Amino acid sequence: MFALTLPWTPGPAAPLPPERPVVMAAELRVRGLRHVPGFLRQSLKVRAQARRAPGSLGVALRTAPLRRTFWVLSAWSDREALTAFVRSGTHQRAMTGLRPVMEHSAFTSWRADTPAAPDWAEAGRRLADAA
Repeated sequence: MFALTLPWTPGPAAPLPPERPVVMAAELRVRGLRHVPGFLRQSLKVRAQARRAPGSLGVALRTAPLRRTFWVLSAWSDREALTAFVRSGTHQRAMTGLRPVMEHSAFTSWRADTPAAPDWAEAGRRLADAA
C-alpha cells in the first residue's frame, strides 16, 4: 500500500526542549478518495506552520492516501503553545474548511517522559486507547 511519511522535523523550540514536553497525536480520515489531494495540500501547509510556531519542538506526518488516512505527531514546549497553534492561522482555517470532508478524527495528547522526539508506536497505542 502506498504511504508517505514526512519525518520528524524540529521546530524553533527544539534546541531547548522542556524536561517533559506536551505531545499531540492525531488520526484523520476523509470521506472519499476525491478529498485526499486537498487534505494533503492543507496538511502540508499546517505542517509548515507547525514547524515555525512558537513553542514547537517538532512535527511529523504520515499518510496512507488509498486508505484516506493521515496521522500527525507533534511536540510542544507546553500546552499553551499547542493551544495557540491550534487556534491560529493556517491550522484554524484548515480545521474549519475541511470539517465537511472528514469521516473520522481522533486526537490525544500527553506529557512525554523525556525531551526526545516522540515515536509513532507510542502515538498509535495512545490513539487506540483514546478510541
